[in-house]
Amino acid sequence: MTAPAASRRAVVRARRRAALRKYARSYAENRAGLFGLAALVLAVLVAAAAPLFIPPEALSVTGAPGERFERPSAEFPLGTDTFGRSVLDLVVWGARISLTVGFLAAFVSVALGTVIGVIAGHFGGLASNVLMRITDWFLVLPALVMAIALAAVLERSTLTIIIAIGVTSWPSTARIVRAQTLSVEARPYIERARALGGGHLHVMLRHVLPNVMPVVIAQTTLLVAEAIVMESTLSFLGLGSPGAISWGGVLQDARNAGAISSGMWWYMVPPGLAIALVALSFTLCGRALEGVFNPRLRERR
Repeated sequence: MTAPAASRRAVVRARRRAALRKYARSYAENRAGLFGLAALVLAVLVAAAAPLFIPPEALSVTGAPGERFERPSAEFPLGTDTFGRSVLDLVVWGARISLTVGFLAAFVSVALGTVIGVIAGHFGGLASNVLMRITDWFLVLPALVMAIALAAVLERSTLTIIIAIGVTSWPSTARIVRAQTLSVEARPYIERARALGGGHLHVMLRHVLPNVMPVVIAQTTLLVAEAIVMESTLSFLGLGSPGAISWGGVLQDARNAGAISSGMWWYMVPPGLAIALVALSFTLCGRALEGVFNPRLRERR
């Protein structure tokens, strides 16, 4: 009895490896997706290595290495800010907070939306109606306005920003996962699993969740881009953590310093470009993953 069980597991692992190779080949055919992935890997590596080449005193207000509002030069490629700190150092260091908030907020949003979508699609009836009406209520309300309200009420911190974004961005994921769950529940092997005595938890965890994960992964990449933009917006409005350096916080400092009216483009443009490029990269990856996991989109390409 041990050998057949082991052989079945080996067959399952072989099928999963073959599927992963197939997905990887399909993703590699999408040039936009490859560009987005390369840009994201570069951004993550730069953010992770930032403490290795940016000393803490260079980010200090009191220990700034330059004069205030210096134009770009060999010493400061992107100029300096209102305190004399290098804008390049601020943009590189700000990637750490912005990417962290984007990933964690997207994880909270996707996890919440996946749980609600799977439960609503699996049980149906009254439970589905109640959960979907709550989802519709959140969809009607502007997510940014709700996030601003939560960030204003709670203590100003990075954790508050993550919670505010996570609990306001899940409805779209819940809708998509519920639709995918209904499709999976209609397949014959789900009925066989129930006939063999599989309970609700077994069916949801062993059969439904693995089949909706490709959609969840694609949705996650799109939500990370949305979360980064929303975090930058909240920080720009002064609702971020006071001691944290993020792209939105740099933009807020530039606005308060009158960078727009004074023509100090080097203070405003770099963090704005960083936000746009990273958000675009996540969007390209998300669209590429949709094409990989959705056979209809693969046929249209």
